Amino acid sequence: MKSPANNGSFIRLRQEGRTEQVIRRMMEAIDLGLYVEGQQLPSETELAMQFGVATVTLREALGYLRQVGVIETRRGRNGGSFVCATEELSAELMLERLDEWSLIELRDLGDEHRAISGMAARLAAERATPDSYRHMAFHIEALGEAGNRRERRRADARFHMEIAAHSQSVRLTHAEIRLQSQLGELLWLPGKEPPEVATIQREHQAILDAIRQGEAASAGRLAEAHIQAGIRRLISMKMALMETRSGGDDEH
Repeated sequence: MKSPANNGSFIRLRQEGRTEQVIRRMMEAIDLGLYVEGQQLPSETELAMQFGVATVTLREALGYLRQVGVIETRRGRNGGSFVCATEELSAELMLERLDEWSLIELRDLGDEHRAISGMAARLAAERATPDSYRHMAFHIEALGEAGNRRERRRADARFHMEIAAHSQSVRLTHAEIRLQSQLGELLWLPGKEPPEVATIQREHQAILDAIRQGEAASAGRLAEAHIQAGIRRLISMKMALMETRSGGDDEH
């Protein structure tokens, strides 16, 4: 499936920024599937316009991304910059990453994410257009068709990013992207109670239905409850990791 979204709307910086800002935003865009493996990036001029930065800043960022193997440059008639293929992180590595977070940090991120997603849904119910609904529905369908954890995570993230984008708030959109980059992959970790695609799709559809009907308060509540359910699961997994580690320490 090809996404109908305009990726440039997700990555533009608020103002002309430093090279590090462009690198971070570019890494987030690739991680979240705004630019996929093997895809040719737009020209430097077009990318600079999408990010809202000077061409020299964009070139410095691309140079760094080439050095670390995120993109590669091909010469010739069909040359340009292309996104390199990356392996999906193992569940074991993701659990190690989860174990690095404290319970307080997870709860704090959950509070922030609920606030961001809830407000984005409320504003989208007031500001979104029929074309916006099509973009959101696309990613609900893509979630059902996803064949692996990475694809599921990306479809889930893009649904929330579409809501933020169609709330017409640049700050909310940037915040949603950052939070999806921090938490999105962890939310799809397998465990004792793995996330069920059908359940997530139903929750997404309920949020979309409320947005489509212009029910701002309902859309916000549904979005907040959806985010809270994912955070509760992460906290439960974190506590299980803590108990396992504590049990291992007791044995010694």
